[in-house]
Amino acid sequence: MTAHASGRERPHDFLNSIVRVFLENNFSIILIIVSVLIGLAALLVTPREEDPQIVVPLADVFVTAPGYSAAEVEQLVATPLERMLYQIDGVEYVYSTSRENQAVVTVRFYVGQDRERSLVKLFKKLGENQDAIPTGASGWVMKPVEIDDVPIVTLTLEGNEGESHALRRVGEEVVQRLSSLPGVSRAYVVGGEPRLARVNLNAERLRAYRLGPLDVQRAIASANLERPAGDFERGDAVITVAAGSVIERPDQLGDLVVGVTSDRPVYLKDVATIQDGPGEITSYVRHGWGPARGFEAPEDAPGRLLGEPHHAGTAAGAPAVSERSASRPAVTIAVAKQKGTNAVSTARAVIESARTLAKAVIPDDMQLVITRNSGLTADDKVNELVEGLWAAVAIVIALLTLALGWREAIIVAVAVPVVFGLTLGVNLLFGYSVNRVTLFALILALGLLVDDPIVDVENIVRHFSMSKKATREIVLEAVAEIRPPLISATLAVIVSFLPMFFITGMMGPYMAPMALNVPVAMLMSMVVAFTITPWLAYQVLKRRYNTGKAGEDAHGHGHDLDIETIRASLLYRIFRPLMAPLIASRLRAVAFLGVIAILTGLATGLAALRVVPLKMLPYDNKNELLIVADLDEGTTLERTRALVEELETELAAIPEATDFTSYAGLPSPIDFNGLVRHYDLRRSPWNAELRLNLVGKKHRAAQSHAIALRIHDRLTKIARDHGAKLKIVELPPGPPVLSALVAEVRGLPEQSYNDLIAAAAVVARRLEAEPGVVEVDDVVEAPARKLVFKPDQEKAALSGISVDAIARTIR
Repeated sequence: MTAHASGRERPHDFLNSIVRVFLENNFSIILIIVSVLIGLAALLVTPREEDPQIVVPLADVFVTAPGYSAAEVEQLVATPLERMLYQIDGVEYVYSTSRENQAVVTVRFYVGQDRERSLVKLFKKLGENQDAIPTGASGWVMKPVEIDDVPIVTLTLEGNEGESHALRRVGEEVVQRLSSLPGVSRAYVVGGEPRLARVNLNAERLRAYRLGPLDVQRAIASANLERPAGDFERGDAVITVAAGSVIERPDQLGDLVVGVTSDRPVYLKDVATIQDGPGEITSYVRHGWGPARGFEAPEDAPGRLLGEPHHAGTAAGAPAVSERSASRPAVTIAVAKQKGTNAVSTARAVIESARTLAKAVIPDDMQLVITRNSGLTADDKVNELVEGLWAAVAIVIALLTLALGWREAIIVAVAVPVVFGLTLGVNLLFGYSVNRVTLFALILALGLLVDDPIVDVENIVRHFSMSKKATREIVLEAVAEIRPPLISATLAVIVSFLPMFFITGMMGPYMAPMALNVPVAMLMSMVVAFTITPWLAYQVLKRRYNTGKAGEDAHGHGHDLDIETIRASLLYRIFRPLMAPLIASRLRAVAFLGVIAILTGLATGLAALRVVPLKMLPYDNKNELLIVADLDEGTTLERTRALVEELETELAAIPEATDFTSYAGLPSPIDFNGLVRHYDLRRSPWNAELRLNLVGKKHRAAQSHAIALRIHDRLTKIARDHGAKLKIVELPPGPPVLSALVAEVRGLPEQSYNDLIAAAAVVARRLEAEPGVVEVDDVVEAPARKLVFKPDQEKAALSGISVDAIARTIR
């Protein structure tokens, strides 16, 4: 055994001085307390979200061009606007959709561009080119799109048949109350018929009084107007003057004068009947329950009825506890949060306020159901990962206890809360939220950050064992001995994660928390290894080595570094039979390496042979699914409703379903995936969506992806029987995309649009033949009937009627 030269002086460099300062003082206690407090404060203050914030400046420009065909809109409106907007600095993509009478041009800036500056550039560019608007186009409207437009809470108000108008009026009252809550940016109602005062004209009476529909329209518009007319002074006071009148009640409409015949006024009630009530049905929103309605779930979880008593449920597959299986009319109340606010606390406040309103505002024959709570989802995700983090910490401590002893394990374990506390503090300073990527980065860093303290403790213990005593000088020498490899290993890990900062596209900001938190955790781990670990190792182990027990560990086993002790260790007895044959024979070693190479090749071939799928991120086990259905353009709303009814019946039979909400003729409140895919523009009678809520994943064996695969064929068959195309949309585990596979077909300028349609059909058939590819769709519209009135301009001119008047009269 070699003697320890404790008296030998080592060079006192900067790092050695830091170690000495912390070793000879109690600064480590302060650092531990401050780090833990910083971590707790950061965990409480930092906003909690399910996914990281992705800043992608995006805006839609809507252009209305009445009387233009789709081809004319593309040539005269969309294409010039595309070229103009692409000149803006920072723009990555500009793409448009042209159809009769309108165009939608979407401008997307590079990921990470400042949103406000980007929108100012876009607004300035549009303002500078107002003179470039083609004749006939009514101008353009810019609507920015951002992630905070996505509602974090949706509440569905359901009632009896024929109550959709009453449901909307109650929903509007609830929206007014919820809009005033702190942190709420926008609240709106989806579905139901608004209140309208309908004027039904009598054609015979109009003819008798020599009036036309346009005359009545102009009379109503001019009568329902009040304008300021100045002010004057009288009696030492300023009196404001206004001219006109405003219709305050529908019963006042009948007394409006719409014309004069034979020196007598003609009132609106003389030529029309007036109805005060719901507008025409342009959409259907319905809500239904599934078999899993009675499962145990938090009171603010989706599928919970506000005001319903909390009770335990039964196992999956049990009979439905709902008193009804059919859906009922409903409206959905969507609530979005303000930018920068905590989704968890805002959602909780909205749910609590809605629970109060359910008792005070909502009638007894209506019920308010929670159908989305992103705040609860984010909180559950964060709590789940925090639990996993604590479990990982416990496993690491247990392994260290078995390998090093309980004292050494405690020394290493102290580094975990200290490093995590400092890392969460840095995470807060950089403006990141606490989300699943952040916590996944901490779990990943857990196995790395304990390396530095372990190496530190092991070398300190080795020096204590060799010297048979524990002194601060021995600690200094032990730490100095492993400092170069420790720094090199830490920097190597940090450098390996730095390329994640340069990931492009939406995946860049999505993975940014990992690119930050793992290197920061490793850096903090190295700081702990040079400050806290040496001091704590000396304080915890000095009594053992200075009281004559230097040769024993926590179990009373020797620590002497002789060959017999090593041979008696458990690790030696396990690995010697495995390693000895390979070391003794060169042929066996080469054969072993060959087997490893073959197994590596076979493992790589699993992806090539499609035995395992290749994905950037794993499937996420969500508690909701979205079913999107599209019928041919020109399909009536009632035929769309017939399709939705059959789909509802199928969804109501899914054992894991708690409830569902269907939307025919209008979009459901969008999620982040729908925001990117522009689902909010699906407002035609032939569009339908169904949102399905599943019981919590702890109460079901199948994951959401497996459930989607199970119901796919049945739902697709129903849609195919109705001539519709159906897609089951799962919320992606990462940034959303337009679709899993997107093929863009382009042609030469001399090729017609029909040539592109034919080429797209060929591409679609090729994709359908690909194994694993389903739900192939395109953006080609189906032929629809169109009725065009061709005025005889000569006769119209002789009669003193303009073509514009004819068009407006028909409208």
